[in-house]
Amino acid sequence: MDLDYLLAVPSWNSVGILVTFFTYLAIAGSLIPAKLVPGVTLQDGSRLHYRCNGLLSMLLLALLLGVGAKMGLLSLTVISERGLELLSATFIFSFLVALALYAAGCKSRNQSSSLKPHVTGNLIHDWWFGVQLNPSFLGIDLKFFFVRSGMMGWLFINLSVLAKTIQSATLSHSMILYQMFCLIYILDYFFYEEYMTSTWDIIAERLGFMLVFGDLVWIPFTFSIQGWWLLGNKVELTTAAVIANCFVFLIGYLVFRGANKQKHDFKKNPKALIWGKPPKVVGGKLLASGYWGIARHCNYLGDLLLALSFSLPCGISSPVPYFYPIYLLILLIWRERRDEARCAEKYKEVWAEYRRLVPWRILPYFY
Repeated sequence: MDLDYLLAVPSWNSVGILVTFFTYLAIAGSLIPAKLVPGVTLQDGSRLHYRCNGLLSMLLLALLLGVGAKMGLLSLTVISERGLELLSATFIFSFLVALALYAAGCKSRNQSSSLKPHVTGNLIHDWWFGVQLNPSFLGIDLKFFFVRSGMMGWLFINLSVLAKTIQSATLSHSMILYQMFCLIYILDYFFYEEYMTSTWDIIAERLGFMLVFGDLVWIPFTFSIQGWWLLGNKVELTTAAVIANCFVFLIGYLVFRGANKQKHDFKKNPKALIWGKPPKVVGGKLLASGYWGIARHCNYLGDLLLALSFSLPCGISSPVPYFYPIYLLILLIWRERRDEARCAEKYKEVWAEYRRLVPWRILPYFY
């Protein structure tokens, strides 16, 4: 193993892969037919519109890569063979993009809600959390573009790892299970891509290094740790373990998707039926029906169960594959505390009433 690999020095090949990927997504996102989804109404009354065509873009890219590999124009295992190079190249790119966003934001005189600069004077704080809410480049909303890139990057890292195991004749039931769960999750994400437009990251977080790094580096390269681990470790699962793993995934998916769908539908139509009944609403603002009548952050429970299901195919011989669910548990508890404080300040007595009606935070009867 040479020194460049150990130090994860980006090569021109890894830079080329990254540039090609981003260029494709920019062109495909702009040209492929899309559902135009209006975002939330901002403080100045304006609304962004998002081109939701991520699923078609992803399927077309998969088709192009498959054809290219069949014709001998590219290798499907290149990502799995240059993982560290791509990781370092993406990290450097994220760092530079965050600097560019900071510089452009500080110079901006635009007073719209999307582009009004929020400068505290603390360079590190502003670079990390961002200066502008919705910066764009060549007409492309960068926040939406980066999260799409990260989720799609996760899939293609996984597929490259899968191709590597097939090439080396080491494909296992564990790898199949992990790949299947991730594929379902990512396909579901892009099928319901419009739901992303109503999430906190899109509507409230400014775009700085925290989000850029999270989208482009953290999501694809840490969410795929289980696949990388299985590439070098063989795990034999019992039938009972496979069934239990599928059960965890199914419950997690039903809670995660069901809760997010109820929230999205409620925001679009506050009178939409929840589980066949009129919704119970606290103070005319907060949904207290369906999953949201069980726990105040029930979607986090679904997310945690899904993260656990991605790691269970790796067995219990090492803590490494469980980095993602452990990290996610810490993150979501921290985020839930932030959400609680923010909602208490925003909704005041309405939030207090909601807490009395729905006492559990994430896991009913436990937390």
